[in-house]
Amino acid sequence: MIRIVFCCHGNICRSPMAQSVFAYMVQEAGFADRCYIDSLATSTEEIGNPPHWGTVQKLRKVGIPLIPHRARQITWRDYERFDYIIGMDEWNIRNLRRMLRGDPEGKVHKLLSFAGSRRDIADPWYTGDFDAAYADITEGCRGFLAYLRETGLL
Repeated sequence: MIRIVFCCHGNICRSPMAQSVFAYMVQEAGFADRCYIDSLATSTEEIGNPPHWGTVQKLRKVGIPLIPHRARQITWRDYERFDYIIGMDEWNIRNLRRMLRGDPEGKVHKLLSFAGSRRDIADPWYTGDFDAAYADITEGCRGFLAYLRETGLL
């Protein structure tokens, strides 16, 4: 089983969207039984809160089920549990590496890197653009799924 966690600042916008999008893609591809998918925050600001209404609305609009979720912060124990820790932007990647003892096993990746891009996924909490976040997350998740297939992990 491959254990994957998506991370963003508050764990209410981008990371639960990525969790739901990737879970949907994996289900559609027939690999749901081979993946455990979660999402976490790098901050404590939204701990215990549900996904942002913009994330809920966007997923509803595109017909992707929202995975029930409450925000929580990543810990070292999570580092030990997950195979892939996927951040949404460079700021969160830096925070993840700081929080996770420098990422000694190389588990931390930026989502769009799997799509061959260095771009960040802009935070819709600030931009208000959940459509753009969804498009970027979908691009990254497609790339990540292709990577897992190409490397023989799925």
